[in-house]
Amino acid sequence: MLVMTAKVDKKKIAIIAAAVLAAIIGLILLLGRNDSAPTVSTGVSNNDGRVEFLKSFGWDVTTSPAESGQVRIPAQGNEVFERYNALQKSQGYDLSNYAGKTVMRYVYQINNYPDATGPVYATLLIYKNQVIGGDVTDTSAKGSIRGFKMPQGLPQATTPPAATTPDPTTPTTGTTA
Repeated sequence: MLVMTAKVDKKKIAIIAAAVLAAIIGLILLLGRNDSAPTVSTGVSNNDGRVEFLKSFGWDVTTSPAESGQVRIPAQGNEVFERYNALQKSQGYDLSNYAGKTVMRYVYQINNYPDATGPVYATLLIYKNQVIGGDVTDTSAKGSIRGFKMPQGLPQATTPPAATTPDPTTPTTGTTA
């Protein structure tokens, strides 16, 4: 029987162990980091948090959802899902990360959509108290589905101007007898 011995310094073992541990932590951080992870919001565990989330985009919404319920994110995408998920990705979300999961869906009516001719709704998809996606849907005939961001280039919704009375110092056209 042949027995080999090696004299190993405890300091060298500690340095090697620390280097291996640092490499493992580095790999975990590097591989665990997902640049395409959805932008998530905390504080949407209740209705007030969801309303505040929508207000952060400039929307004035009804204070209670018009509709709520559970929906299942498809385990396998199809053309419709891919188009909708493209919208989600444009806002920093990715529903494919939640494939096969059941999430909550809350729908709020928007009261200040610029130039709205029909009802407009904001849909929030919530998983574990975080917004994982959603949209704003204009239900008018020429409406569209868009991200949460307020449309640019459209006049902001305002209340109708108050009726004005003519200024008596302003000259008028016409003649008086």
